[in-house]
Amino acid sequence: MLLSPATRMGLAVAVAVGLYGISYGALAVASGLSVWQAQVSSLVMFTGGSQLAYVGAGGGPAGLASAVLLGLRNLVYGAELKGRLRPPPAWWPVHAHLTIDESFATASTQADPAEQRRGFWAAGAGVYVLWNGFTLVGALVGAMLDPAAYGLDGAAVAAFLGLLWPRLRTGDAVVTGVVAAVVTLVAVPFLPAGVPLLVAGAVAGVTGVVGGRRTPPAPTEVAA
Repeated sequence: MLLSPATRMGLAVAVAVGLYGISYGALAVASGLSVWQAQVSSLVMFTGGSQLAYVGAGGGPAGLASAVLLGLRNLVYGAELKGRLRPPPAWWPVHAHLTIDESFATASTQADPAEQRRGFWAAGAGVYVLWNGFTLVGALVGAMLDPAAYGLDGAAVAAFLGLLWPRLRTGDAVVTGVVAAVVTLVAVPFLPAGVPLLVAGAVAGVTGVVGGRRTPPAPTEVAA
């Protein structure tokens, strides 16, 4: 039986995104986590942006705040998907855990409700399996290598760029990204590690709100 278009899309996304787990696993052990700590974080936390923010900021309060800030977007995704897909209450915990950028995007691009569900589960479950598998690979490899010698200390930057680039599809997104990057570069020499990420996140939020207010409303149709 041939896979549906949404299922194929979800699995393709899962393969592309799951590979980034290698970067996370390597960076996690380079930042001081053990192999099992890196693996548990992927199993339980399972939100790549937040995981990379935590280890990239060196952990601690600043890393935790950065991770939470980035993870808040999943609340919005969850509310939207609950209304669209209407999962039964018994599946709410699993559904919430698999609600990430990729499962939301795959489901949202489908017009048919059944395809929305297939896309969500294919992307969500696929990314979960591959992300965790490649996290273990990256953590094991990273534990045996000198992070600086092999460039593993730059894994967070590369992974973030890989996750960010496909989302720069509108002028507002590009402006927000540029403003946040400039603020981060200016703040790095003056603020403790991890704090520039929080400042940039706050500035990006303000930029997004201001940009949204300036966007003219869509024209309404007038019945003839």
